Amino acid sequence: MHLRIALLAAARSSSLLDVRFEDDRPLDAAGRWEAVRAVPVYAHLADAELRYCSPTLRCRETAEILGLRPIAQPALRECDMGRWRGRTLGEVAAYEPQAVDVWLTDPQAAPHGGESLLSFVLRVGSWLDTRPGVDSLIAAVVEPTVLRAATVYALKAPPHTYWRVDVRPLSSVTLTGRAGDWTLSMDH
Repeated sequence: MHLRIALLAAARSSSLLDVRFEDDRPLDAAGRWEAVRAVPVYAHLADAELRYCSPTLRCRETAEILGLRPIAQPALRECDMGRWRGRTLGEVAAYEPQAVDVWLTDPQAAPHGGESLLSFVLRVGSWLDTRPGVDSLIAAVVEPTVLRAATVYALKAPPHTYWRVDVRPLSSVTLTGRAGDWTLSMDH
C-alpha cells in the first residue's frame, strides 16, 4: 500500500534574522496574514484522513487557520538543541564558534548537548515510516527543520545535504510510497 503524506511548513513567527533554535513563539502578524491567504491553496488538506502537526505553537496556529484540527506529534518536534535552545545561530557562533563548526560539519555531533543532526533525520524518518496504511492523504504542518529532515530521509541523501535544503514558510512537499521507499513531489 502506498501512502501520501503532505508536509507543509508552518507560517512564520519572526523575521529571518531573529530565528531561534526550538522557537515556540506564536505566529507574527505577517505569518498569520500569509496563512490566511494560503487557505485556498491548502484547503484540500482539511480533507486528509489523518492530520498532524509539530507540537510548536506556530504549527498548531497555522494548522488551525487552515482548518485542519491536527493532532500534535512529539516525533515531529524540532531537533533538540540542548543549551542552544532559544538562541539565534549568530548568538551561539559568537560564544561557541568551534562548536558551531563541528555541528555544521559532523552530522553525528551534538556539541550543544542535545540531538545530533543524524539522530534528528532518523527520528523524523521513523515517523514517516510508521504512518498507518490509509488509502487517502495524510497531512502534517511542521517546522521547516522537520520538512528539511523528511526531505533528506525520503531521498536517502547524505545527512550533510540537510544544510542545502531551503524551506520557506508555507512551502510543501508530498511524499508518496511506503516505509523506506519514498518519492518526493514539490507542491508549491
